[in-house]
Amino acid sequence: MSRLHKAHVLLVLVTVVWGASFVLVKAALSDSTPLLLNALRMGLAAVVLAIYYRREWARLTVPVVRAGIPVGVFLFLGYALQTWGLTDTTPAKSAFLTGVSVVLVPVFMALFWRRLVKRWTAVGVALAFVGLYLLTVPLGALRDGIRFGDLLTLGCAVAFAFQIIYLGRATHRHRFEPIALLQLAVASVLMALAVPLLETPSVTWSSRVLWAIVVTGLASTAAAFSIQAWAQQFTPPTHTALIFSLEPVFAGLISFFFLGERLGGRGLLGAGLILAGVLLSELKGGAVEPAAPPGTPAEQAELEEA
Repeated sequence: MSRLHKAHVLLVLVTVVWGASFVLVKAALSDSTPLLLNALRMGLAAVVLAIYYRREWARLTVPVVRAGIPVGVFLFLGYALQTWGLTDTTPAKSAFLTGVSVVLVPVFMALFWRRLVKRWTAVGVALAFVGLYLLTVPLGALRDGIRFGDLLTLGCAVAFAFQIIYLGRATHRHRFEPIALLQLAVASVLMALAVPLLETPSVTWSSRVLWAIVVTGLASTAAAFSIQAWAQQFTPPTHTALIFSLEPVFAGLISFFFLGERLGGRGLLGAGLILAGVLLSELKGGAVEPAAPPGTPAEQAELEEA
């Protein structure tokens, strides 16, 4: 299996993990405020990666730090704006507006970096976007107009789009391990600072909260974002965003098996369109990506030794 195909498979597995974590997080939010739960899981993930990647500390040079900090900032903004937006919008709108990042990634790549996608990839993005709407937004859910929470959640989609783009750029220039560590360290610190500003923190240390922190901290944060950092060395940002559009599909399937929630005909059609968009992009599309610009001679030597 080529590194590109391996990267795509691993990104799908990451999306499965994120979809599965929905069940744990949903249960834990009855005993904890959202930002505090995020701060705890991100803090655990950052500590674990700091220990696991302790040999990478020596590689935290100024260029690496400059590349990693924006990734962490956008990761924090994505989660913070999504959580804040949920206070003034519906979960259905939040899920759909967050998924707008699928469209924003190729748009931003074209506007700011002059990177274009092939026709079939663009078709795949369009199918996934329509599928997200059908899967996450019930009939009539958008009739109440635009609320402040909707704008915050749209900002979350912008942040997640830039996180995907900047992570890809950073891992093309530097080793993925320090970038993965930096993004979670920065995001966890900013999240901890935001908790008292954006919510009144509260937690009941129930077993479901502890399980959510441990499982999401280790699996869907530390492991998942490390895998994403590795995989984005070999796959374009647009493909990454498309694969991530599968998250509500997996969340729906897992909710069906464990919580008895049903998608319905509209949801199934949406899930099918998302899957079709991803497959179309994988089989027929491909981003027009130039070769990654070389790093410093020292960084190239490190990569060759690895």
